[in-house]
Amino acid sequence: MKITIAQLNPTIGDLAHNAEQILQAVQTAAATGARLVLTPELSLCGYPPRDLLLRPRFITTMRQTLAALAAQMPPQVAVLVGFAEPNQGASDRGEKPLFNSIAWLEDGEVKRVFHKQLLPTYDVFDEDRYFEPGQAVNHFHLESDGDTVHIGVTICEDLWNDEQFWGQRKYPNNPIARLKETGVDLVVNLSASPFHAQKQPVREAMLTHSAQRFDVPILYANQIGANDDLIFDGSSVAVSRQGNLVGRASVFEADLLSVDYDLPTRDLHEGDVRPAIADVNEDIWSALVLGVKDYARKCGFRQAVIGLSGGVDSALVAAIAAAALGPDNVLGVLMPSPYSSDHSISDAEILVQNLGMRSERLAIGTLMSGYDETLAALFADTEVGVAEENIQSRIRGSLLMAIANKFGHLLLSTGNKSEMAVGYCTLYGDMNGGLAVIADVPKTRVYQICHWLNQNPGKAFPEGLRQQPHPPKPDPIIPSNIIIKAPSAELKPGQVDQDSLPSYEVLDDILERLVQRHEALEEIVAAGHERSVVHKVIRLMSRAEFKRRQAPPVLKVTDRAFGTEWRMPIASRWSDNIAESTPAAVSLAGAIPSK
Repeated sequence: MKITIAQLNPTIGDLAHNAEQILQAVQTAAATGARLVLTPELSLCGYPPRDLLLRPRFITTMRQTLAALAAQMPPQVAVLVGFAEPNQGASDRGEKPLFNSIAWLEDGEVKRVFHKQLLPTYDVFDEDRYFEPGQAVNHFHLESDGDTVHIGVTICEDLWNDEQFWGQRKYPNNPIARLKETGVDLVVNLSASPFHAQKQPVREAMLTHSAQRFDVPILYANQIGANDDLIFDGSSVAVSRQGNLVGRASVFEADLLSVDYDLPTRDLHEGDVRPAIADVNEDIWSALVLGVKDYARKCGFRQAVIGLSGGVDSALVAAIAAAALGPDNVLGVLMPSPYSSDHSISDAEILVQNLGMRSERLAIGTLMSGYDETLAALFADTEVGVAEENIQSRIRGSLLMAIANKFGHLLLSTGNKSEMAVGYCTLYGDMNGGLAVIADVPKTRVYQICHWLNQNPGKAFPEGLRQQPHPPKPDPIIPSNIIIKAPSAELKPGQVDQDSLPSYEVLDDILERLVQRHEALEEIVAAGHERSVVHKVIRLMSRAEFKRRQAPPVLKVTDRAFGTEWRMPIASRWSDNIAESTPAAVSLAGAIPSK
């Protein structure tokens, strides 16, 4: 029996288009003899639909679209489709109004509906807000070639609660164990599992463990694409009952993966195992390119604009945008001030030539003078400081927003995670934008990705770059000088980032321990960091919360991003992990390093 995983890229809320994607995938699979086709979790509406689920007409239209889709399905093919099913009588029972469900479509109708049992509420997930957990064990029998296959159905999180693999349970119920008790021959999992770097090896290890433990083959169908801040990598897999990986779909691409289920042995045959991405820098690069491409496409943008400073962050974002949208669709704007170094301008110009993108140069010296003149009386008898420095960033932010507004471009902000964490960024300045491309990428990782890019231009730009005329002996894609020079906001003479911050190697390790591992002050000090430095970083993180709340959506590439899953209070009198915390430690009025 041939089973096909349809690894799809739905657009949230575009029910008609998503249904058409499903139909085309099923028709293609049917033409190759597929008996069963799997689609991802909530494949009809896209994941995560969030508060669209609160709109009754959305739910009604989804059910109507599902019925119409069922009527169009080719004969002799069973299809599992994800959708949101109303929970009839929920209000009378004090239950949530919907189920996160899978519909079994066959013979022109919806034959059965299965409900997700485990509803995650951690990280980026908030499913308990909308859905009631299903209670039934989900399984059905499918006829094939005169035989019957007993199939267990799970939805994403239902597969992520094996206490032997994780060392603990998040939920009392393990749906796979319950399915095994029914004697199923095969388990399918329809998923929308968001990407973070190096997640796929963990997924595959978990699936291998479950298949071996319960002696049952598992098919895992994952969504691909990017929806707002979340990126989905696909990488759908098939695992035999012995725990062998017998099929893997493409990573970061829509795909159809077919495997053969052997009826006599009740197991999966070896199939197409497409390559995974082993290099973490390539993994993050590929995710960010998809994130920018889908965010622009699904929001209706065709072109992007970026402020180019001659620094490594804006260089990486420009390269990502060029790969995602095409160099001709990316405008880089150079905005030198009297404090800008000559090499910053020339480095940015070489980058533009290397990428083959468009550029404009708008000097801001005159605008700075105008601000100084306007504020002269009000600022009289005060020292020049952060406020005046930030005016430069806000001038640049205003110019970029004007260009984006005038020409309908998507403004991509270029700040990294290290800066976002400690507030080394300017509201209404360099934080302006519709999408924060690398705000979940620490500064040290930015450098590593740039090195990877320069060493692997063919992987980063498989279709090549049409470079503009260039001086002899061209630099790599990211000019060497951009990578080796000391990072600087160039808002005053001789300024470098380390005037205000620890070295990025030190800062990023502290932030990794604080943000990812939730370590306390004493643990970080015990790891070898100076107490005063750790104290400063924690204090800066607390004071910058109000900035992060106003940032553009952040593409998530780690397991703890400053996005949907980051839910810290702004007005708080707790400076995280510091016993000697005082109200002054979280004052928003203090001088915050900016650029």
